[in-house]
Amino acid sequence: MFIDSKNNKWYKIGLHTHTTISDGKKTPEESARIYKNAGYDAIAITDHWKYHDDDIIDGLKIISGCEYNLGSSNTIGGGVMHIVGVGLNKDPKINRETATPQSVIDAINNNGGLAILAHPHWSLNTINDVKDLKGFGATEIYNSVSDANQSSRPYSGYFIDVLANSGIIYKLLATDDTHYYDGSDETKSFIMVKAKSLETKDILSAINNEDYYSSQGPELYVEKSEDKLIVNCSKCSKIMFLSNASWAPDKILRGNDLTFAEYPIKNVEKWIRVEVVDRDGNYAWSNIIKL
Repeated sequence: MFIDSKNNKWYKIGLHTHTTISDGKKTPEESARIYKNAGYDAIAITDHWKYHDDDIIDGLKIISGCEYNLGSSNTIGGGVMHIVGVGLNKDPKINRETATPQSVIDAINNNGGLAILAHPHWSLNTINDVKDLKGFGATEIYNSVSDANQSSRPYSGYFIDVLANSGIIYKLLATDDTHYYDGSDETKSFIMVKAKSLETKDILSAINNEDYYSSQGPELYVEKSEDKLIVNCSKCSKIMFLSNASWAPDKILRGNDLTFAEYPIKNVEKWIRVEVVDRDGNYAWSNIIKL
């Protein structure tokens, strides 16, 4: 946790983590130790179909969670959808045999949690897969394990942008989805949350209010001021303004040690989001700003 110049508290949080309770390679205790040593303030343990309640392990805050993987490994015809629930107040006790995407989302929401569409690019999810589903609170823009070992589809920006063009806008999260703990997927991607405290209710409230950004390291602060966006960030080599406009002369800034940008909003633009990348290739992502 750090406190900024305005006395706001910021917490580093991982919202998608697996352990030996399901198919992760480390025990909850080992996982908590790894994340605590990496400077995280909290993680959600989200083992497949195994609910984990709020906890404290080795001094690290554990946010309640579970992942509900629906379908097989065949992505044709909407065959794969993984839904993560975090911050639940109790185990929703979802029946795996009868579960549908909507019933899982409803059960998570009915038990006080945040329903997250996990790694949509890895799953090759489409607009048709989600357009009739109600209650998703967020989706993952980046999922570290989806670029590890036998996977290579970690970034879901295209899916998110096409969805936004159709009027469907989710909050965006960067997560690890840690399984291997071999240097490929642990402590890579996280959210930085501005919250009153580390209590689960305060963390969920901050996420719902979009008082956070997603990152692999860079800091990113975006605000809308009348007809422009103002970006402040840690030193980066690129600042990108992604929107429904396919091109504009000032949508990407390139340079050395960029820390500030102003972007005039174009008349055609209905939504914008911001990405920055530092000299080491680490990204940070804003949420989508609706115009």
